[in-house]
Amino acid sequence: MAFIEIIGGKQLNGEVNIQGSKNAVLPILAATVLINGIVKLNNCPKILDVFHMIKILEAIGCNIWWEKSSLIIDTTKLNTSTVPEDYVKMMRSSIILMGALLGRTHSVTITYPGGCTIGARPIDYHLSAFQDMNVSLEEEDGLIKCTTTGIKGNDIFLKFPSVGATENVILTAVLASGKTSIINAAKEPEITELCKFLNAAGAKITGVGTETIEIIGVDFLRPTEYTACSDRIVAGTYLAAVAGTGGEAVLTGIGKDSLNTVIKLLREMGCSILTGEDYIIIASSGRPKPIPFIRTMPYPGFPTDMQSQIMSVLMMATGTSKIVEEIFEGRYQNVKEQIKFGADIRISGREATIYGVPTLYGCEVFASELRGGAALVIAGLMAKGKTTIYNPYFIERGYEDICRDLRGLGADIKMIT
Repeated sequence: MAFIEIIGGKQLNGEVNIQGSKNAVLPILAATVLINGIVKLNNCPKILDVFHMIKILEAIGCNIWWEKSSLIIDTTKLNTSTVPEDYVKMMRSSIILMGALLGRTHSVTITYPGGCTIGARPIDYHLSAFQDMNVSLEEEDGLIKCTTTGIKGNDIFLKFPSVGATENVILTAVLASGKTSIINAAKEPEITELCKFLNAAGAKITGVGTETIEIIGVDFLRPTEYTACSDRIVAGTYLAAVAGTGGEAVLTGIGKDSLNTVIKLLREMGCSILTGEDYIIIASSGRPKPIPFIRTMPYPGFPTDMQSQIMSVLMMATGTSKIVEEIFEGRYQNVKEQIKFGADIRISGREATIYGVPTLYGCEVFASELRGGAALVIAGLMAKGKTTIYNPYFIERGYEDICRDLRGLGADIKMIT
């Protein structure tokens, strides 16, 4: 059994370069299906979710290979629109292949997605949007079968600015006939990255970064090369680690633009932060200050993907903090592991109250989802003594090598297999 071992209580100091963005790369990989040719994707992180997506794409006929940190995808021999069930169960992001395959083949058969157990996350918005775009749906034995005689542009109103639904509608619409407008679209930077990639390949997408995205369908997309942005959640995780342990670190390859709310919060906790176009410098000393109220919200609000990591830091704050989780009701399942460090956290519905304690103590814990696993790493770095984190593959879904990166900052951390 693999596990991560940490000897905590050390300050973090040094420099770390931030990997490519998981949440940007996965929809872009799905989008390559729309291009009958070769795509070169630079700055692609070598993480489990990318490896899972590669296996799915290979299973439907794509040829894929690595050139250092660039991934080459040749979709010319794509030969099926049925997505293998085993891989879909491993990763929720596979659901965005629905829109891409509908655009390319006008049909798709796929099972309901898996991934992290952080909430129900139904795909009703996706399916309703498909139907509004002239797609017929059939559900049988856990499979979703979609077919169309031709995708037609339409006005799509999302009741909630779902990232996945926004991505799926965009992917469905780029090769549709007519214009599609997505009202109440998600504004996350990863949506912007997907649209920039598609526009580079010849799509006609406007309103990117706003709540109304418009797509005018084109006849085809051309092969292209694209460089993915760096991962704002990985950067936020390492900023939180420094905030919790103390020290000074330089993060390269990432700017402040997509991390404004996280940086603002860390400053309120007592950190000193300087930013540039492609770097962030953080310095922290002493126990963090408490934060009276944090609410997770869609971008540009505070990201749910940073909630668990910030909670770990606040476990040693000099007072009481409160978090309200508005996005995924299952995020708090990680709290039972965080409490093992000696933290004092009380949960009431979607509200968590964190009473800061002066010391955390190393222990054995089990990761059960991606960001919660990263939060346990942060707690282990802050704690006195040895921490062992089991199920590290959850962390490897989104972090290329969290042990390598943190060792570069002076942490005593290693993966044991």
